[in-house]
Amino acid sequence: MSEHGAALQTYNQELVKCLEQLKVKRTELVEIIRREEAEKMVLEKNIRALQEKLANLHNTLQHHRTVCENYDRTINETESGFKKILESSQALLQVAQHEASKLCTTNDDTLVFVQYVKDNGY
Repeated sequence: MSEHGAALQTYNQELVKCLEQLKVKRTELVEIIRREEAEKMVLEKNIRALQEKLANLHNTLQHHRTVCENYDRTINETESGFKKILESSQALLQVAQHEASKLCTTNDDTLVFVQYVKDNGY
């Protein structure tokens, strides 16, 4: 019977040792979980901050694109208006030159007629 008692005591000691090892491993694992949860919280906080920055950047970018489109439209409208002014100025210049040449021809004809009348004694 003492053999059974000795074997039982050995098993009991090994069982206690095994339980102690399991508890140590569990404690180590609990510490790993605690660190990972802390890291997870930091990462989630960083993600929220980055998402907020991204949303702000998206809004700013959209605003800048709208402003840029307004610049493009204003530039195009101004260039178009300036082109029309140039075309109108060119047409006005051509009309003025044509009228001026007609006036010069009429004045020359009048002068020739006046000179003819004077020369011929009329």
